[in-house]
Amino acid sequence: MSDSRPSRLSLRGKLALLALLPLLVSLALIAFAVHHQERSLAEREHALVRASYMDARRTELKHYVDLAVSTVKPLLGQPDGQQRALAILQSLDYGRDGYFFVYDLQGRVLMHSRQPELTGQDLWELRDPKGRPSIQMLIAQARAGGGYVEYLWRKPSSSLLAPKLGYVVAVPEWNWMLGTGLYLDGIEATMTQLEHGARQNITATMLWVGAVAVFGVALISAGALALNLSEHRSAEAKLRALARQVVQSQEDERARLARELHDGVSQALVATKLLIESAQQEPAGAERLQALALKRLNSTLIEVRHLSHALRPALLDTLGLAAALQHLAGEFDAAGGTRFQASVDGAERELPDAVKTALFRIAQEALSNAARHAKAEHVALQLRFAPDGGLWLEIQDDGQGFDAEAVQAQPDHGLGLRSMRERAAALGARLQLQTQPGQGSRLSVTLSAADIARATA
Repeated sequence: MSDSRPSRLSLRGKLALLALLPLLVSLALIAFAVHHQERSLAEREHALVRASYMDARRTELKHYVDLAVSTVKPLLGQPDGQQRALAILQSLDYGRDGYFFVYDLQGRVLMHSRQPELTGQDLWELRDPKGRPSIQMLIAQARAGGGYVEYLWRKPSSSLLAPKLGYVVAVPEWNWMLGTGLYLDGIEATMTQLEHGARQNITATMLWVGAVAVFGVALISAGALALNLSEHRSAEAKLRALARQVVQSQEDERARLARELHDGVSQALVATKLLIESAQQEPAGAERLQALALKRLNSTLIEVRHLSHALRPALLDTLGLAAALQHLAGEFDAAGGTRFQASVDGAERELPDAVKTALFRIAQEALSNAARHAKAEHVALQLRFAPDGGLWLEIQDDGQGFDAEAVQAQPDHGLGLRSMRERAAALGARLQLQTQPGQGSRLSVTLSAADIARATA
């Protein structure tokens, strides 16, 4: 009589092997995917940190140079202005390795607070270890209107060559190049620390994956119940996360729609209301004003239809930004009471849809606020296309003004102002509001050519 136990053990072994192999292969694939994703995430994090650091440093350098230029400008034209300016710049510093330098536009050192031995030397032909003409690059950038240059220079605190980010401008009245810079070896040390931390995290993650693998093999004997519970919990957690994401997306869309309704349809209805009120108060021109009101209502209907598709103002599609703003000011002017006037300077260019929409909404909100609250006699809107590719919008009134900080501090007030700031920030534009009670208001939005290019991308 044969013994059947070896056959049964063999079958159990095959079943165990069949259960373990997919688990081990899955864990190996998970480990590979986790390793790849963490490495990719670390690289993206490093790139983001570096970009943020460089952006912050560039802004910091520009502020320093702007401060230095504003300090020496009052001395232009004075007999001893250059010497006094050099003395002031010599005394300005910010840290052990933060200083200003001044060269003439032919490469001769006029002032170097950390390396005074260079004063008077002609460094036009100076090249760094990579063969790059450092001074020539700086002077070329200054002649081009100012900007940033990366080069190698000796660090005062360590006397070693280090990468440096400089910002320079020209002072043509004195044939000067004025600039400053920050050494970038600190960011390299920070990036090295981040890399070390990322490697530690990846190692820890792989160890955890290995521990999970061992633990998973041990749990095979626990049967399908434990596995099903684990899968159920994982699926439930993913479902909750997805539900939160869906709810958040809905709230974001509602907020965007609320902004569009407030800035578009609501403002158009305000303009129509003003036209109708003016028609009631001025019987002589009632027919013309009623016609304008009807025209505005028709335009509002068109815009509501557009809102269901892309929430874009209809005037921009049919007239373009400049003509749309002039038409908008004309509608407010036709309502009477306050004089509205719009002007366009420079050669008009085709703009990205995002830029046109944002500027139109900002202008619409500003004109509506002026009509309702400013009690102004005159409101002027100006759109300027700069030769360098930039764009500038200004709305100014001679009304009663207001306390902008107090309005912003109240949650139930200042929705229009917050909307304008959000629209400008989304484009990377600079929005400035100058207003005080009794002194009128001036709102300006400035976009550089780079801001417009980013909106196009």
